[in-house]
Amino acid sequence: MEAVNNIGQAPALGINQYISRTTLHYLFSFIILIIYGGQVCPYIDSLDIISWSSLLAFVFVIGFITRSLLLPRVVKNAPHVSQVKRQFFLEISLYIGMALVVTFYNFIQYDFPIGSGLKVLLAMLTLGVFAAVDLGLERERTLSFEFNNSGKIIVPDERYYPLTKKFALLSTAIIITGVGIVFLVISKDLLWLGSVEQDNLSQARLAVMGELLFVGIAFLGEIINLIISFSHNLNLFFNNENTTLASVSAGNLQAHVPVCSNDEFGVMAYHTNRMINQLRERTRELQLTQDATILSLASLAETRDNETGMHILRTQRYIKVLCDVLKNNPRFRDFLDSETIELLYKSAPLHDIGKVGISDAILKKPGKLTDEEFEIMKKHTLYGKEALNQAEEMLGSNSFLKLAGEIAYSHHEKWDGSGYPEGLAGDSIPVSGRLMALSDVYDALISRRIYKEAFSHEKTRGIILRGKGAHFDPDIVDAFVTAEENFKQIATQYADENTEQ
Repeated sequence: MEAVNNIGQAPALGINQYISRTTLHYLFSFIILIIYGGQVCPYIDSLDIISWSSLLAFVFVIGFITRSLLLPRVVKNAPHVSQVKRQFFLEISLYIGMALVVTFYNFIQYDFPIGSGLKVLLAMLTLGVFAAVDLGLERERTLSFEFNNSGKIIVPDERYYPLTKKFALLSTAIIITGVGIVFLVISKDLLWLGSVEQDNLSQARLAVMGELLFVGIAFLGEIINLIISFSHNLNLFFNNENTTLASVSAGNLQAHVPVCSNDEFGVMAYHTNRMINQLRERTRELQLTQDATILSLASLAETRDNETGMHILRTQRYIKVLCDVLKNNPRFRDFLDSETIELLYKSAPLHDIGKVGISDAILKKPGKLTDEEFEIMKKHTLYGKEALNQAEEMLGSNSFLKLAGEIAYSHHEKWDGSGYPEGLAGDSIPVSGRLMALSDVYDALISRRIYKEAFSHEKTRGIILRGKGAHFDPDIVDAFVTAEENFKQIATQYADENTEQ
């Protein structure tokens, strides 16, 4: 995610929709003014329809062209945080400018009074407010789509103008202009009714009602359009927020909310993203602490067995290599998803944690263990499982501790059932235990121990192949053969001193 206040451009789809919406506003305003002018101003009413409509058409075409020229410079090349505000004022300014052109032309050409121009200005200002708000909302949607695709955000100004005040101001403006327009219509009609003969009063009243109905429908249409447009924005903002929060609650800390407005929603989205960033950083720190603790505990167990922390690093990497090969095997595909592979990698170092419960006399004995001593040594699998089960009881059940417990307890089981502690056979041995069995044996063979010298990779490979179907799962042995170059590379990169490869 990138915080920006710089120049940006909207996606092509948003621009096309935006221009189409602008065209509709200009056409609607053009039609309304053709009818409105004669209803509120007797001077405009004295003009023929061709002259009045030609003047309006010329003015709106010039306004549209001017807008097309100013839009890139005034809005699109402006900082994202101010684009919506600039869009609003650009639209208002253009409508006011067009009203002034009409007023000036009528004054010069027909010697119309200023009052006639003020009526046109009121109508254009009203239509301009509706157009400006609607196109500003459209700009917000365009920015949202752009930022959602690019991952960029704006940094909203904490001193934004509140939505509640915007609503109050807009509502007041609509009410005042609406009342003003209705007043102008009624004033003209009252003057007209005074000159209507008695026999024509009923038709005149119907004409007046028709004019008022026309004004009401025009206002209602604009208001409904604004409600729908703002509803789309609200739905977009809430959907972005809720979708992101749902994604985060599911564990995706890479999610973010597009910040595309300088208001309460923009600030809400901005602080949501900051919260996610902090949560991601805290989670990363916690994971690093967890990994360091795991390695420390595992290293403690290994050093008591005359081994080094390199054994831990090698075995967890062997397991990762085996998983990468087996994840496409039909027998393992459902189990070895990316999350499980990561958990196996992280929990593998705890496979011999139970050795902390075995005495040094047995762990460090240079010769072969007696049967009694070997029985005691076998208990390290039980000690490891019990220790991890206690941690699970305290911390609550989770996949990491479950896999770690499986590995610690079952990594000495053999495919033919001759292993320990339970003598499990075949698929009854957890996959995690089968993976660690081969990884642990391979590393024990290529490493120097107090009771043996290090074996070469070729000799170790031969022992593992002879154990296929007896000690090891046949498919895991096949995976080892496929990835044996990776095993050799890991063994070399993380080799102990005096270890022969």
